[in-house]
Amino acid sequence: MPGTRIAALGHHQPTRVLTNADLEQLVDTSDAWIRQRTGIATRRIAGEDESVTDMATAAAAKAVATAGLAPAEIGLVTVATCSAIDRCPSIAAQVAARLGIPSAVCFDLNNGCAGFTTALASADHSVKAGAAQHALVIGAEKMSDITDWSDRSTCVLLGDGAGAALISTTENDHAGIGPVVWGSDPARGNAVRLQDAWQPRFAQEGQTVFRWATSEMPVIAKDACHRAGIATTDLAAVVTHQANLRIVEALIRRLDLRDDVVIARDVVDSGNTSAASVPLALSKLAERGEVPSGALVLLFSFGGGLSWAGQVVTCP
Repeated sequence: MPGTRIAALGHHQPTRVLTNADLEQLVDTSDAWIRQRTGIATRRIAGEDESVTDMATAAAAKAVATAGLAPAEIGLVTVATCSAIDRCPSIAAQVAARLGIPSAVCFDLNNGCAGFTTALASADHSVKAGAAQHALVIGAEKMSDITDWSDRSTCVLLGDGAGAALISTTENDHAGIGPVVWGSDPARGNAVRLQDAWQPRFAQEGQTVFRWATSEMPVIAKDACHRAGIATTDLAAVVTHQANLRIVEALIRRLDLRDDVVIARDVVDSGNTSAASVPLALSKLAERGEVPSGALVLLFSFGGGLSWAGQVVTCP
């Protein structure tokens, strides 16, 4: 069975920046209130003419170009999203058509905020089993379409964007993507919701999610390192789901990391982009050179379901 690795990354964000001052004009809130409770300063919002497919394609095109692959070499395309309004053809199929990928298996995956790392594990398993030699895994969300802009507790959180990873085989089975740790707690699934199918709106029980993420997720994140055969002190970087800065910081404090570990805090500038948050943050860190090629990175996401998925990868 071959090994796998992330060969390339790419990301895309809309040009419009929505600041906390802008939100003060929409709901009863303030910059100080938002920063204190979420750590978020800005978020990107897509225009009416920019779809989930548009953002997913832009991010994927960068990853494919960086990897130097011909479209025909890609055998699997999967898009993690919970905000896409298109049901069929899938967003993945639309991305494949736009990029000229001729015959890959294409499907969308909805596991809420844990979607990208779930999709990454699924693609990893497929490539290792020989179903494809190269796989394109994308997290893309237009959360602004499902935001209740009258709810000050949630509208301050959400943003739009996409991130992509190109997965390839490698002869070194220790060089790329570690075993996944994943699961769910369906009994508490209503703590994060996108219901009323024809016009869904994001809603959550904030305190329930905060307690769950900060008390139970650190243990599971450590297990991902254990399954990869490393200690948390071996990590060069940690990229968690960018739910809000308070959750990220609280989770990180319980992982027993070195002082020099790079921590993704993209939520400050991008807000919570659900399934797009992990690949978006990882791609930015790699592009800026903050995490060197070959360094060990823990990817870990959690959210609606309540679900989680994480694995240790090497930075491309």
